[in-house]
Amino acid sequence: MGVGGCLVLPWRCLVVLCLRLLFLVPAGVPVRSGDATFPKAMDNVTVRQGESAILRCLVDNRVTRVAWLNRSSILFAGNDKWCLDPRVELVTNTQTQYVIQIKDVDVYDEGPYTCSVQTDNHPKTLRVHLIVQVPPKIVEISSDISINEGGNISLTCIATGRPDPMITWRHISPKAVGFLSEDEYLEITGITREQSGAYECSASNDVSPPVVRRVNVTVNYAPYISGAKSTGVPVGQKGILQCDASAVPSAKFQWYKDDKRLSEGQKGLKVENKAFFSRLTFFNVSEQDYGNYTCVAYNQLGNTNASIILYEISEPTSSTLFQEETTALQTTRQGPGAVHDGNSDGSRTVASVWLLSVLLFHLLPKF
Repeated sequence: MGVGGCLVLPWRCLVVLCLRLLFLVPAGVPVRSGDATFPKAMDNVTVRQGESAILRCLVDNRVTRVAWLNRSSILFAGNDKWCLDPRVELVTNTQTQYVIQIKDVDVYDEGPYTCSVQTDNHPKTLRVHLIVQVPPKIVEISSDISINEGGNISLTCIATGRPDPMITWRHISPKAVGFLSEDEYLEITGITREQSGAYECSASNDVSPPVVRRVNVTVNYAPYISGAKSTGVPVGQKGILQCDASAVPSAKFQWYKDDKRLSEGQKGLKVENKAFFSRLTFFNVSEQDYGNYTCVAYNQLGNTNASIILYEISEPTSSTLFQEETTALQTTRQGPGAVHDGNSDGSRTVASVWLLSVLLFHLLPKF
Protein backbone atom coordinates (compact mmCIF):
# COMPACT_ATOMS: atom_id res chain seq x y z
CA MET A 1 0.00 0.00 0.00
CA GLY A 2 2.73 2.45 0.96
CA VAL A 3 2.32 5.77 2.69
CA GLY A 4 -1.38 6.62 2.73
CA GLY A 5 -3.08 9.75 1.48
CA CYS A 6 -0.60 10.49 -1.30
CA LEU A 7 -1.32 11.41 -4.89
CA VAL A 8 -1.50 8.15 -6.81
CA LEU A 9 -1.13 8.11 -10.60
CA PRO A 10 -0.76 5.42 -13.24
CA TRP A 11 2.89 4.55 -13.71
CA ARG A 12 3.22 5.92 -17.24
CA CYS A 13 1.59 9.22 -16.25
CA LEU A 14 3.95 9.42 -13.27
CA VAL A 15 6.97 9.01 -15.49
CA VAL A 16 5.74 11.73 -17.85
CA LEU A 17 4.99 14.02 -14.91
CA CYS A 18 8.37 13.45 -13.32
CA LEU A 19 10.23 14.04 -16.57
CA ARG A 20 8.29 16.95 -18.05
CA LEU A 21 6.61 18.84 -15.22
CA LEU A 22 8.78 18.17 -12.20
CA PHE A 23 12.19 18.19 -13.84
CA LEU A 24 11.30 20.13 -17.03
CA VAL A 25 13.23 17.90 -19.38
CA PRO A 26 12.29 17.26 -23.00
CA ALA A 27 10.57 14.08 -24.03
CA GLY A 28 12.87 11.23 -24.94
CA VAL A 29 15.54 11.88 -22.27
CA PRO A 30 16.00 8.60 -20.32
CA VAL A 31 15.98 8.27 -16.54
CA ARG A 32 19.37 6.82 -15.64
CA SER A 33 20.63 5.24 -12.44
CA GLY A 34 23.92 3.79 -11.34
CA ASP A 35 25.91 6.89 -12.29
CA ALA A 36 29.05 6.95 -10.12
CA THR A 37 28.76 10.70 -9.76
CA PHE A 38 25.15 10.56 -8.59
CA PRO A 39 24.68 11.78 -5.03
CA LYS A 40 24.44 8.83 -2.66
CA ALA A 41 21.28 7.83 -0.81
CA MET A 42 21.01 5.78 2.36
CA ASP A 43 21.28 2.04 2.39
CA ASN A 44 18.22 0.02 3.31
CA VAL A 45 16.48 1.52 6.33
CA THR A 46 15.24 -0.81 9.09
CA VAL A 47 12.89 0.44 11.82
CA ARG A 48 10.54 -1.13 14.31
CA GLN A 49 6.82 -0.80 14.02
CA GLY A 50 5.67 2.42 15.67
CA GLU A 51 9.03 4.18 15.37
CA SER A 52 10.02 6.94 12.93
CA ALA A 53 11.86 6.28 9.68
CA ILE A 54 14.37 8.84 8.38
CA LEU A 55 14.97 8.73 4.61
CA ARG A 56 18.07 10.71 3.66
CA CYS A 57 19.35 11.58 0.19
CA LEU A 58 22.80 13.22 -0.05
CA VAL A 59 23.05 15.86 -2.77
CA ASP A 60 25.44 18.62 -3.89
CA ASN A 61 25.26 22.06 -5.53
CA ARG A 62 24.74 20.54 -8.98
CA VAL A 63 21.23 19.47 -8.02
CA THR A 64 18.50 21.85 -9.15
CA ARG A 65 15.41 19.81 -8.25
CA VAL A 66 14.81 16.90 -5.89
CA ALA A 67 11.89 14.72 -4.81
CA TRP A 68 10.99 11.67 -2.73
CA LEU A 69 8.57 9.08 -4.13
CA ASN A 70 7.00 5.90 -2.77
CA ARG A 71 5.99 3.45 -5.50
CA SER A 72 3.49 5.44 -7.59
CA SER A 73 3.04 8.20 -5.00
CA ILE A 74 4.89 11.52 -4.79
CA LEU A 75 5.70 12.36 -1.18
CA PHE A 76 7.65 15.61 -1.50
CA ALA A 77 8.91 17.64 -4.47
CA GLY A 78 11.36 20.20 -3.17
CA ASN A 79 9.61 21.97 -0.28
CA ASP A 80 6.15 21.11 -1.62
CA LYS A 81 4.29 18.29 0.05
CA TRP A 82 2.30 16.17 -2.36
CA CYS A 83 1.29 13.63 0.25
CA LEU A 84 -1.77 14.07 2.48
CA ASP A 85 -0.48 11.67 5.11
CA PRO A 86 0.25 13.75 8.24
CA ARG A 87 2.94 11.28 9.31
CA VAL A 88 5.21 12.31 6.42
CA GLU A 89 7.30 15.42 7.06
CA LEU A 90 10.15 17.24 5.34
CA VAL A 91 13.10 17.39 7.72
CA THR A 92 15.91 18.91 5.65
CA ASN A 93 16.24 20.45 2.19
CA THR A 94 19.73 21.92 1.76
CA GLN A 95 22.53 21.87 -0.82
CA THR A 96 23.96 18.75 0.87
CA GLN A 97 20.97 16.60 1.81
CA TYR A 98 17.28 16.07 1.29
CA VAL A 99 15.62 14.28 4.21
CA ILE A 100 12.04 13.24 4.97
CA GLN A 101 10.59 11.49 8.01
CA ILE A 102 7.74 8.99 8.30
CA LYS A 103 6.35 8.83 11.83
CA ASP A 104 4.65 5.88 13.51
CA VAL A 105 5.75 3.46 10.80
CA ASP A 106 3.56 0.43 10.13
CA VAL A 107 3.96 -2.67 7.99
CA TYR A 108 2.13 -1.14 5.00
CA ASP A 109 4.87 1.53 4.82
CA GLU A 110 7.44 -1.13 3.97
CA GLY A 111 8.80 -1.11 0.45
CA PRO A 112 10.90 0.92 -2.02
CA TYR A 113 11.31 4.70 -1.76
CA THR A 114 12.93 6.69 -4.57
CA CYS A 115 15.11 9.76 -4.29
CA SER A 116 14.92 11.53 -7.69
CA VAL A 117 17.14 14.53 -8.52
CA GLN A 118 17.70 16.86 -11.48
CA THR A 119 21.32 17.72 -12.40
CA ASP A 120 22.55 19.28 -15.66
CA ASN A 121 19.18 18.69 -17.24
CA HIS A 122 19.52 14.94 -16.56
CA PRO A 123 17.22 13.28 -13.95
CA LYS A 124 18.71 10.48 -11.86
CA THR A 125 17.11 8.16 -9.30
CA LEU A 126 18.19 5.83 -6.52
CA ARG A 127 16.07 3.55 -4.42
CA VAL A 128 16.04 2.94 -0.70
CA HIS A 129 14.12 -0.02 0.73
CA LEU A 130 12.29 0.54 4.02
CA ILE A 131 12.11 -2.56 6.20
CA VAL A 132 9.60 -2.55 9.07
CA GLN A 133 10.25 -4.96 11.92
CA VAL A 134 7.35 -6.11 14.09
CA PRO A 135 7.77 -7.59 17.60
CA PRO A 136 6.44 -11.13 18.04
CA LYS A 137 2.86 -11.58 19.13
CA ILE A 138 1.15 -14.82 20.07
CA VAL A 139 -2.23 -14.67 18.38
CA GLU A 140 -3.45 -18.20 19.09
CA ILE A 141 -2.62 -20.73 21.78
CA SER A 142 -4.28 -23.86 23.14
CA SER A 143 -6.51 -23.62 26.18
CA ASP A 144 -5.71 -25.41 29.43
CA ILE A 145 -6.39 -29.11 29.01
CA SER A 146 -7.31 -32.05 31.24
CA ILE A 147 -6.61 -35.58 30.00
CA ASN A 148 -6.50 -39.08 31.44
CA GLU A 149 -3.13 -40.74 31.84
CA GLY A 150 -2.11 -42.59 28.67
CA GLY A 151 -3.93 -40.23 26.33
CA ASN A 152 -2.51 -38.05 23.55
CA ILE A 153 -2.46 -34.25 23.39
CA SER A 154 -1.57 -31.64 20.76
CA LEU A 155 -0.72 -28.09 21.82
CA THR A 156 -0.76 -25.19 19.35
CA CYS A 157 0.98 -21.80 19.50
CA ILE A 158 0.63 -19.40 16.55
CA ALA A 159 2.62 -16.15 16.49
CA THR A 160 3.12 -13.26 14.07
CA GLY A 161 5.98 -10.80 13.62
CA ARG A 162 8.61 -9.52 11.19
CA PRO A 163 10.83 -11.36 10.69
CA ASP A 164 8.80 -14.49 11.36
CA PRO A 165 9.30 -15.45 15.02
CA MET A 166 10.88 -18.69 16.15
CA ILE A 167 8.55 -20.68 18.40
CA THR A 168 9.69 -23.09 21.11
CA TRP A 169 7.87 -25.24 23.66
CA ARG A 170 9.24 -26.32 27.03
CA HIS A 171 7.87 -28.11 30.08
CA ILE A 172 8.08 -26.06 33.28
CA SER A 173 9.35 -28.84 35.53
CA PRO A 174 12.50 -29.38 37.65
CA LYS A 175 13.14 -32.60 35.72
CA ALA A 176 12.66 -31.10 32.25
CA VAL A 177 15.77 -30.54 30.12
CA GLY A 178 15.91 -28.39 26.97
CA PHE A 179 13.11 -27.69 24.54
CA LEU A 180 10.38 -30.20 23.80
CA SER A 181 9.66 -28.68 20.40
CA GLU A 182 10.88 -25.90 18.14
CA ASP A 183 7.66 -25.72 16.18
CA GLU A 184 4.17 -24.27 16.47
CA TYR A 185 2.83 -27.67 17.52
CA LEU A 186 3.72 -29.90 20.46
CA GLU A 187 2.58 -33.52 20.30
CA ILE A 188 2.65 -35.81 23.37
CA THR A 189 1.54 -39.42 23.05
CA GLY A 190 0.86 -41.73 25.97
CA ILE A 191 1.10 -38.92 28.49
CA THR A 192 2.09 -39.79 32.06
CA ARG A 193 1.36 -38.12 35.39
CA GLU A 194 4.96 -36.87 35.50
CA GLN A 195 4.24 -34.86 32.33
CA SER A 196 1.48 -32.80 33.92
CA GLY A 197 2.04 -29.14 34.69
CA ALA A 198 2.67 -25.94 32.75
CA TYR A 199 3.93 -25.87 29.17
CA GLU A 200 5.49 -22.60 28.01
CA CYS A 201 5.35 -21.30 24.44
CA SER A 202 7.97 -18.66 23.59
CA ALA A 203 7.97 -16.57 20.38
CA SER A 204 11.11 -14.54 19.54
CA ASN A 205 12.57 -12.71 16.55
CA ASP A 206 15.23 -10.46 18.16
CA VAL A 207 13.11 -7.35 17.60
CA SER A 208 11.99 -7.30 21.23
CA PRO A 209 12.15 -9.64 24.23
CA PRO A 210 10.42 -12.99 23.63
CA VAL A 211 6.69 -13.22 24.20
CA VAL A 212 5.70 -16.06 26.53
CA ARG A 213 2.36 -17.78 27.16
CA ARG A 214 1.57 -20.91 29.17
CA VAL A 215 -0.82 -23.84 28.89
CA ASN A 216 -1.65 -25.92 31.96
CA VAL A 217 -1.95 -29.66 31.35
CA THR A 218 -3.71 -31.75 34.02
CA VAL A 219 -3.16 -35.50 33.85
CA ASN A 220 -5.85 -37.52 35.63
CA TYR A 221 -5.03 -40.89 37.17
CA ALA A 222 -6.49 -43.42 39.60
CA PRO A 223 -5.43 -43.34 43.29
CA TYR A 224 -2.15 -44.80 44.41
CA ILE A 225 -1.61 -45.49 48.14
CA SER A 226 1.91 -44.42 49.01
CA GLY A 227 1.85 -44.83 52.77
CA ALA A 228 -0.05 -47.18 55.11
CA LYS A 229 1.80 -48.22 58.25
CA SER A 230 0.55 -50.56 60.99
CA THR A 231 0.69 -49.14 64.52
CA GLY A 232 1.08 -50.58 68.01
CA VAL A 233 -0.74 -48.87 70.91
CA PRO A 234 -1.27 -49.87 74.60
CA VAL A 235 -4.80 -50.29 75.91
CA GLY A 236 -6.26 -46.99 77.08
CA GLN A 237 -3.92 -44.86 75.00
CA LYS A 238 -4.52 -42.77 71.88
CA GLY A 239 -3.96 -44.53 68.58
CA ILE A 240 -3.72 -43.19 65.01
CA LEU A 241 -3.87 -45.01 61.66
CA GLN A 242 -3.04 -42.99 58.54
CA CYS A 243 -3.43 -43.76 54.85
CA ASP A 244 -1.61 -41.56 52.25
CA ALA A 245 -2.74 -41.57 48.61
CA SER A 246 -2.01 -39.53 45.48
CA ALA A 247 -4.61 -39.13 42.73
CA VAL A 248 -6.02 -36.62 40.22
CA PRO A 249 -8.74 -35.71 40.89
CA SER A 250 -8.05 -36.01 44.62
CA ALA A 251 -9.02 -39.33 46.15
CA LYS A 252 -11.91 -39.89 48.53
CA PHE A 253 -11.43 -42.33 51.42
CA GLN A 254 -13.37 -44.99 53.29
CA TRP A 255 -12.33 -47.10 56.29
CA TYR A 256 -13.47 -50.65 57.03
CA LYS A 257 -12.97 -53.14 59.85
CA ASP A 258 -14.09 -56.71 59.25
CA ASP A 259 -16.23 -55.60 56.29
CA LYS A 260 -17.94 -52.97 58.43
CA ARG A 261 -17.60 -49.39 57.28
CA LEU A 262 -16.42 -46.89 59.86
CA SER A 263 -17.86 -43.39 59.92
CA GLU A 264 -17.38 -40.10 61.66
CA GLY A 265 -19.36 -39.81 64.87
CA GLN A 266 -18.77 -43.31 66.21
CA LYS A 267 -17.98 -43.20 69.91
CA GLY A 268 -14.30 -42.67 70.63
CA LEU A 269 -13.44 -42.53 66.92
CA LYS A 270 -12.61 -39.68 64.56
CA VAL A 271 -12.26 -39.93 60.75
CA GLU A 272 -10.34 -37.06 59.12
CA ASN A 273 -10.18 -36.91 55.31
CA LYS A 274 -7.91 -34.52 53.41
CA ALA A 275 -6.86 -34.20 49.78
CA PHE A 276 -3.91 -36.57 50.05
CA PHE A 277 -4.48 -38.59 53.22
CA SER A 278 -7.07 -39.99 55.64
CA ARG A 279 -6.51 -40.37 59.37
CA LEU A 280 -8.35 -42.65 61.79
CA THR A 281 -7.98 -41.60 65.45
CA PHE A 282 -8.86 -43.73 68.50
CA PHE A 283 -9.01 -41.57 71.61
CA ASN A 284 -9.04 -44.47 74.11
CA VAL A 285 -8.00 -47.77 72.58
CA SER A 286 -9.83 -50.84 73.89
CA GLU A 287 -9.32 -54.55 73.26
CA GLN A 288 -12.13 -54.46 70.69
CA ASP A 289 -10.29 -51.84 68.63
CA TYR A 290 -7.34 -54.07 67.81
CA GLY A 291 -7.37 -55.80 64.47
CA ASN A 292 -7.12 -55.37 60.73
CA TYR A 293 -8.38 -52.14 59.08
CA THR A 294 -8.79 -51.48 55.36
CA CYS A 295 -8.27 -48.07 53.82
CA VAL A 296 -10.00 -47.59 50.44
CA ALA A 297 -9.01 -44.66 48.19
CA TYR A 298 -11.08 -43.96 45.07
CA ASN A 299 -12.00 -41.46 42.36
CA GLN A 300 -13.87 -41.71 39.04
CA LEU A 301 -10.86 -43.40 37.39
CA GLY A 302 -10.54 -46.29 39.83
CA ASN A 303 -9.85 -47.38 43.38
CA THR A 304 -7.22 -49.08 45.51
CA ASN A 305 -6.95 -50.30 49.10
CA ALA A 306 -4.42 -51.13 51.76
CA SER A 307 -4.54 -53.19 54.94
CA ILE A 308 -3.36 -51.59 58.19
CA ILE A 309 -3.17 -53.36 61.57
CA LEU A 310 -3.75 -51.75 64.95
CA TYR A 311 -2.02 -54.07 67.42
CA GLU A 312 -1.49 -54.11 71.15
CA ILE A 313 1.76 -53.36 72.89
CA SER A 314 2.44 -53.47 76.63
CA GLU A 315 2.92 -50.40 78.76
CA PRO A 316 6.33 -50.05 80.40
CA THR A 317 6.37 -51.66 83.94
CA SER A 318 8.00 -50.15 87.04
CA SER A 319 10.85 -52.66 86.87
CA THR A 320 11.41 -51.74 83.24
CA LEU A 321 11.52 -48.07 84.14
CA PHE A 322 13.93 -48.79 87.04
CA GLN A 323 16.24 -50.74 84.73
CA GLU A 324 16.16 -47.97 82.11
CA GLU A 325 16.95 -45.26 84.65
CA THR A 326 19.80 -47.31 86.15
CA THR A 327 21.27 -47.85 82.71
CA ALA A 328 21.01 -44.14 82.00
CA LEU A 329 22.86 -43.31 85.21
CA GLN A 330 25.65 -45.78 84.46
CA THR A 331 26.02 -44.38 80.98
CA THR A 332 26.28 -40.88 82.40
CA ARG A 333 28.93 -41.83 85.02
CA GLN A 334 31.01 -44.30 83.00
CA GLY A 335 30.51 -43.36 79.44
CA PRO A 336 33.35 -42.51 77.06
CA GLY A 337 35.29 -39.51 78.16
CA ALA A 338 34.17 -39.75 81.82
CA VAL A 339 36.44 -38.04 84.32
CA HIS A 340 37.27 -39.91 87.56
CA ASP A 341 38.67 -38.07 90.60
CA GLY A 342 39.13 -38.50 94.31
CA ASN A 343 35.49 -37.76 95.10
CA SER A 344 34.29 -40.97 93.43
CA ASP A 345 33.24 -42.59 96.75
CA GLY A 346 31.06 -39.65 97.64
CA SER A 347 29.49 -39.79 94.21
CA ARG A 348 28.63 -43.47 94.71
CA THR A 349 26.91 -42.65 97.99
CA VAL A 350 24.80 -39.93 96.40
CA ALA A 351 23.90 -42.25 93.51
CA SER A 352 22.81 -45.00 95.92
CA VAL A 353 20.51 -42.63 97.80
CA TRP A 354 19.02 -41.44 94.49
CA LEU A 355 18.38 -44.98 93.26
CA LEU A 356 16.70 -45.91 96.54
CA SER A 357 14.36 -42.92 96.29
CA VAL A 358 13.44 -43.86 92.72
CA LEU A 359 12.70 -47.45 93.77
CA LEU A 360 10.47 -46.32 96.64
CA PHE A 361 8.63 -43.92 94.28
CA HIS A 362 7.65 -46.81 92.01
CA LEU A 363 6.83 -49.32 94.79
CA LEU A 364 4.78 -47.13 97.18
CA PRO A 365 1.65 -46.88 94.90
CA LYS A 366 1.34 -50.66 94.97
CA PHE A 367 0.74 -50.70 98.74
